[in-house]
Amino acid sequence: MMHRAFAAALAVGVSLATLMAGSARADIKVGYTLSATGSAAALGVPQKNGVALLPKEIAGEKIDYIVLDDASDGTKAVANARKMITEDKIDVLVGSSIAPTSFPLVDIAAENRLPLIAITASTGLIAPMDDKRAWVFKVVQNDSLMANAVADEMQKRGVKTVGFIGFNDAYGDGWDKEFSAAAEKRGIRIVAREAFARADTSVTGQTLKLIAARPDVVLVAASGTPAVLPQKALKERGYKGQIYQTHGISTKEFIRVGGKDVEGTIFPAGPFIMAEKLPADSPVKPVAIDTTNRYIELFNQPPAAFAAHSVDAMLLLQAAIPVALKVARPGTPEFRVALRDALENVKDVPLNHGVTTMTPTDHNGFDERARVMVVIRNGQWELLED
Repeated sequence: MMHRAFAAALAVGVSLATLMAGSARADIKVGYTLSATGSAAALGVPQKNGVALLPKEIAGEKIDYIVLDDASDGTKAVANARKMITEDKIDVLVGSSIAPTSFPLVDIAAENRLPLIAITASTGLIAPMDDKRAWVFKVVQNDSLMANAVADEMQKRGVKTVGFIGFNDAYGDGWDKEFSAAAEKRGIRIVAREAFARADTSVTGQTLKLIAARPDVVLVAASGTPAVLPQKALKERGYKGQIYQTHGISTKEFIRVGGKDVEGTIFPAGPFIMAEKLPADSPVKPVAIDTTNRYIELFNQPPAAFAAHSVDAMLLLQAAIPVALKVARPGTPEFRVALRDALENVKDVPLNHGVTTMTPTDHNGFDERARVMVVIRNGQWELLED
């Protein structure tokens, strides 16, 4: 058996010394930095809860999870990552909950030649591909995929003009960029652009400017419960047009906080939140239903879409770890490289939010199966009919 392992190691360029040093059993260590407190807690708490659903063993190897709170702060996310790399010797990093806390991790991953699985939407985390982003993989739909879904829906409704308001950070900027491109292709004009901070308590000025531009519809590019603020302000000031949101509101907390002001909201979402209504032959459906049932059993409430992101990170790793183990043992630089290479080559892996096939130029790998259009009616999510 050792002979075969040695021969395999030679075939992939791993030295005998490395093989012998890693021959002892070593747990696979997965580090999570999540925004369990702070402005993004509505995302980070369900993601942290999702860790409780993760497997304790993959391919006969024990999995150790280290979960730290970055308090929705990029500096803290970096500190968490460095701590887990130097003290816990993690093999892979997962996080963070929002774009501003995730982008700094790209440099950390590349610097340490450590795979990073991002669980936020911004396309800029993985594109354009370069030496740094080569270490980053993402299990949340690209905002470009979702922006095109929104623009398609607007086009079907004959929308000609849009007012845009988004977070004044990487999430809002990413959506501004992607939706602008999608709208332009469909002959839809953005007639007003406004921004606000996640912690803002008023957007009166921005709202008045949006209404003054007289857009057919408004798109809010925000996430979690802070996304309620501009929608509530628009309603209070008498705006009657359709309001669209992004997949960042895929939580029942958004509906609870928004109440009647978010009735009728249209947004793109991962199929996870509509699992029961997916076609019987959907490869996503059994995965999503299993995750939902196990979450309810543990926490006595249905999961937000964000909980599934933590699970999807491990579903992706479940496909890649057995391949990487053929090359090197956990806890070694060679294993991290092998894991990165294996992640880049996973094919047709069903996740809670879609089916992914990674390539060297696409580290998200989702297609249109990773999105559905949803409307809020009577305080519930419903599939939007064509």
